[in-house]
Amino acid sequence: ISVLKQKPPMKDDEILAKISKGDETALDYLYRKYYRMMTKIVLSNNGTEEEAKDVFQEALIVFWQKAVSGNLVMTSKISTFLYSICLNQWRKELDRKSRLSNEEKDGEEFQEHDAEEKARIIQECIGDLGDICKKLLTYYYFDGMSMNDIAEKLQFANTDTAKTKKYKCMKRLDLLIRSRYKEEDFLD
Repeated sequence: ISVLKQKPPMKDDEILAKISKGDETALDYLYRKYYRMMTKIVLSNNGTEEEAKDVFQEALIVFWQKAVSGNLVMTSKISTFLYSICLNQWRKELDRKSRLSNEEKDGEEFQEHDAEEKARIIQECIGDLGDICKKLLTYYYFDGMSMNDIAEKLQFANTDTAKTKKYKCMKRLDLLIRSRYKEEDFLD
């Protein structure tokens, strides 16, 4: 039975030296050593495992790029530096999610308001069409009655008469709406 040798921990200056030479074993080491600690930031702040993994990988890339560029000035331990990158990345992601969520809510409220306004306009115009058209369109569109039931209720000769009358009422309604409201205000 072969015993796996555990590699001795690397010190921060060793890690930075390896990175500056492009040695990716330092990156693997950082990934394994700090994965749990860094992903916990996201997981404990309403994130998923997948999001946590993405944030940590992004933080490692940022760290690697800064270290390779020579622009990295370490004033703390690597773990502290990675932690702050992960925290900032996750805050940005939460802000982005919050903005998207608010935009969706605003959009839904606008659509609901828009639909209510259109329904109000249609009902107002139907009310101005006269009694027969008002009843016929209300029965059909708001009460969901069949043309056969409408023909009986309004004492039309037959269903075809009711359909013809409905068509004429719809034409009048359309003209009335167009005369009162600009097309772009009302019609899609």
